[in-house]
Amino acid sequence: MPHYFDEVPDVASRPGTIRLRLADLAADLVSDRGVFSATRLDPGTAALLEAGASATSEHDLEGNLLDLGCGYGPVACTVAHRNPRATVWALDVNRRALELTGRNALRLGLTNVVTSTPEEVPQAVFFEGIWSNPPIRIGKPALQELLRTWLDRLADTGTARLVVARNLGADSLAGWLELQGFRVDRYASKRGYRLLAVRNGGNPAAVGAS
Repeated sequence: MPHYFDEVPDVASRPGTIRLRLADLAADLVSDRGVFSATRLDPGTAALLEAGASATSEHDLEGNLLDLGCGYGPVACTVAHRNPRATVWALDVNRRALELTGRNALRLGLTNVVTSTPEEVPQAVFFEGIWSNPPIRIGKPALQELLRTWLDRLADTGTARLVVARNLGADSLAGWLELQGFRVDRYASKRGYRLLAVRNGGNPAAVGAS
């Protein structure tokens, strides 16, 4: 089975459609083999998006926002719909995922989505919001490097919202983030997933700790 975090999936294309049904957005999104959760809306992603449907803090933002690990684009498209004055960077190493996200944004008339590989994001760009269902299965060292890299690009007033399965170490990840100097709030639990809000300024003395 190919890894969805490969740059070019080595599995043949077989497009399909996934129904996205939220309180504030209904859409049919094109997906394909070789991307994360290619045949259904991942339950963790669904929990992340559902929690934001009625959260005023996740609507009408401006500036730059980030979908870290966009897959076929359910988070990027939803965040762009909720924040039409913002620029939503849909980030992935998987070229097929980026193409699908771009297609889905176009289908929905979302002109504020920018698809990008990590290397293509300008260093001067910082984010008022980050959303991610992070790839836990890449292993702890790689995951920590990924999160540290992009959470360091969080604006002083920004918030990152992560969804992590409780049985895959959500609480230990939250503890590690606090050791890195972030403030972490466990703001909801749904379907076996923990939703984490991560902000700057948790414990300044711990910044850089391992």
